[in-house]
Amino acid sequence: MTGGRRRAAAVAGVLLLSGCTSFAETVTTPSPEAASSSTGGDDDACPGRAEPDPDRPRVALDFTLGDDLQTVTGTQTVVFTPDRPVDELVFRLVPNGPDIAPTGSRLVVDAVRGEDVADAAYESLGAVAPGGAYVVALDEPLPAGRSTDVELDFTLTLGSGGFERLGADEGVSWWASGAPLLAWEPGVGWARDPFVEISGETTTSPVANTTVRVSAPADLTVLMTGAQAEPTAPDAEGRRTWTSTEPVARDVSVAAGRFSTAERTTPDGVRITVGALPGAEPAAEDLADATVEAIADLEEFLGPFPYGTLIVAQLRDHGGGIEYPSAILQATPSEEVLVHEVAHMWFYGMVGNSQFRDPWLDEAFATWAEAVVNPRSVERLEGALGIQGDVGVAMDEVRTQQQYGAWVYGKGGAALLEAREVAGAETFDAAVRCYVDAHAWTIAGPEDVAAALAGLPEALDVLVAAGALPD
Repeated sequence: MTGGRRRAAAVAGVLLLSGCTSFAETVTTPSPEAASSSTGGDDDACPGRAEPDPDRPRVALDFTLGDDLQTVTGTQTVVFTPDRPVDELVFRLVPNGPDIAPTGSRLVVDAVRGEDVADAAYESLGAVAPGGAYVVALDEPLPAGRSTDVELDFTLTLGSGGFERLGADEGVSWWASGAPLLAWEPGVGWARDPFVEISGETTTSPVANTTVRVSAPADLTVLMTGAQAEPTAPDAEGRRTWTSTEPVARDVSVAAGRFSTAERTTPDGVRITVGALPGAEPAAEDLADATVEAIADLEEFLGPFPYGTLIVAQLRDHGGGIEYPSAILQATPSEEVLVHEVAHMWFYGMVGNSQFRDPWLDEAFATWAEAVVNPRSVERLEGALGIQGDVGVAMDEVRTQQQYGAWVYGKGGAALLEAREVAGAETFDAAVRCYVDAHAWTIAGPEDVAAALAGLPEALDVLVAAGALPD
C-alpha cells in the first residue's frame, strides 16, 4: 500500500536547504513461503518471524485495461472475517484523494453484491466526488470470527500529467491502490482518516491473501504485485490475460507497457522481475542487478527479504518511486531511490502502520535503511536533527510538502541514524530485527518501537527528543 508516493529524490532536495465469481473461487490460501519462514537474524532472544493471521482477508481482483490505456474496469471480491463485531465494511477510494484527482484519475464503484449487503453509500473524507470511502452497510451485525463475502464492480480512470501512483503515458499505464481498499485495522476497527492535500499516504490496510488477474492488449507486458504466471496466448480480440498471487498483500500495483524485462534470482530464492520501457536508462538488465544488490545490502541488517518475489517497473523519469507489497513503481533512475523503495518491503509491506497516524514508521525507517546502505544519503541527512518539528506527526498536522519531507523523512531518518550511533550499530540493528519479526504482517505503532528499544535507553532518548516517541 500504502501504499503511495515516495519522492525520495524530492525529499533529498528539501534536506539540502513518495466481478467474476468464478475467478474469486480461485483464491486459495497458499503458504506464504519466504514471507513467513525466515528467522530474521541470529539473536536467540528474538522469536522467529511471525506468520500472517490465518483469518486475514481474501481478495480477488479482476482488472480489464481498455484499449485506450486510460480506462480500467474491474471486480473485486473480498472475504472478510473481522476480529471484532462490525455492521459495515469501509473501502477507501485512494484515486479520489485531493492530491491525485486533479490529474484526472477517478475511482467509481458501479455495483456491490453480497448476501449480507443491505445498502451502500459514499463518504467524503475530504476527497473529491464521488468521495473518499465507499461504505457497505450489512443487514445485521457481523460478530467477530464470522466471515462475509462482497463483490464490488468499479471503473477506474487513469489521469496523466506527472508521476502519481496511477496514470497513463505514451504506451504505458499503471495503477496502484486502483481498487476499493479494505480500510481495516485489526484490533482497532475501520480507518476513516481524512485525505490530505499534500503528497503522502493516509491509508491503513491489513495484509490479505490476494489474487490478481489483468486483461490487457496483447502487445503490452504486465508487471504486478505477486508471483506471476505466464500469460495466456492472445485471444481473438488481441488481448492476453495475466495472473498473480501474493498471500500477504496490503494493496497491489499493476503496470502495463511495452517493457523489456530481465529476471534474477537471489541466493535465497527471491525471484526478481524488472521491466524497462524502450530507451530507458538504466536498461532492465542493469536495474535487475542493482535490485539484487539492494536486497543483499538490506538483508545484512534487516534480516531475510519478506517476499518470495519482487517486481520493479521502471516508468519514465517523472521523479520518485512508489512501493507496494512485492512491487515497485520507479520513476527516477537512482540507486538511492531504489534502495529506499526496497526497504519499504520491510517497513510498510511486512510491518504495516497507519500511514495517516504514524507516517514516520515506514518513511523514516526506509530513509534510515537507505542511509545505512548509501553514504550519500547520510550526507543529505546532516543537520536534519536540528529541524524544528516532531517526527511523529500525523498527516493532518503537516501543512506543507516541505514540512512532510523535512520532519518525517529527513529528521526521522536522521534520528534513527543517531539512535543507531549511540546504541551501537550491531545492538541497534538486532533490536530492529526483533521489532520487524515480532510485528511481521501486522499494523505496528510507536509503542511497539519503544518496546523493542526498551533495553537501549540512549536510543530511546534520541527518538523522544526528536518527537518520534512520547516522553
